Amino acid sequence: MKKSILLIFVSLLVFSCKNDKNKTSETEPTFIRGEFILIDNAGVIKGKDFIYGVVIDDMANQLHQKVKPLQREEYDMVPVVVKGVIKPNTEEGWPEVVEIKEIVGVSEPTSELPTKIKSSDNEPPAPNEIGHENHDHSSGGDHEGHNH
Repeated sequence: MKKSILLIFVSLLVFSCKNDKNKTSETEPTFIRGEFILIDNAGVIKGKDFIYGVVIDDMANQLHQKVKPLQREEYDMVPVVVKGVIKPNTEEGWPEVVEIKEIVGVSEPTSELPTKIKSSDNEPPAPNEIGHENHDHSSGGDHEGHNH
């Protein structure tokens, strides 16, 4: 009788600990490696197979201060490693957010900047783009600087 009560007690203890472990793993910080950007009070960490919104708090602002000098332009994402808690997003935005608990490391971006193509709409041509074809050669007279 004592052995069966002891067995039931041990079984309950094991199952209750197992449930507690699942609950704490949702709040335990995990390592997250990705690229970070913070613009206009909205942050993102993007990895190879995930994108998380970032809870904006003191840790996110500290990370932003470490990343900012490494950005080559305003929208440059910088590689980071953080420990954070991933949780469902209760607000508008990404389905999941990460609350940063620890900044493990920040490194310089390794990829090249994307190529930028400027729009030519309503822009005057640059001086070196104005060619010889804009001169009037029909008058037949000698023009200063031209040999005809």
